[in-house]
Amino acid sequence: MSETHAGPSTSPSSTSSSQPAASTSTPPAAGERAAHRGAEPTGWVGWIMFAAVMMMMLGSFHAIAGLVALFQDSYYLVGKNDLVVHVDYTAWGWVHLVGGILIVLAGVGLLAGQMWARIVGVALAALSALVNMAFFAAYPWWSALMITFDVLVIWSLTAHGAEMKTATHHQR
Repeated sequence: MSETHAGPSTSPSSTSSSQPAASTSTPPAAGERAAHRGAEPTGWVGWIMFAAVMMMMLGSFHAIAGLVALFQDSYYLVGKNDLVVHVDYTAWGWVHLVGGILIVLAGVGLLAGQMWARIVGVALAALSALVNMAFFAAYPWWSALMITFDVLVIWSLTAHGAEMKTATHHQR
């Protein structure tokens, strides 16, 4: 007895004024959205580019801090006994220098759209945040900034990292 009308066959004038007119376009199904995401990169790829550049900068900053610790350990605010981990600044210098080089390499890999770079990038950013937390007494403002940038890198890589692979496939 009752007929159902689907689609745009009903005219907007036939709907009552108390109900809004139905949209003629339907949202894509979940499978279609996934296919669309895989087909074209979105604007979120910019966050991955941001993470890659930030990783290269953070790695450079770690290397600079490492070189300062190796060659001028009197630069820092406290002595080695006032740090969370009681080791001399030469050890801290090597940790920062080697960690910085690894972070720069992972950032370069991320720019190339490598999956291993995302995984290594998250792990190194987390490790960098821990190292900077332990180094906090020696240089608080520097460590706080580094931890903040590490958190931004982790967020960028975990929330939007899959889209970088799609973007690199479209460039080829």
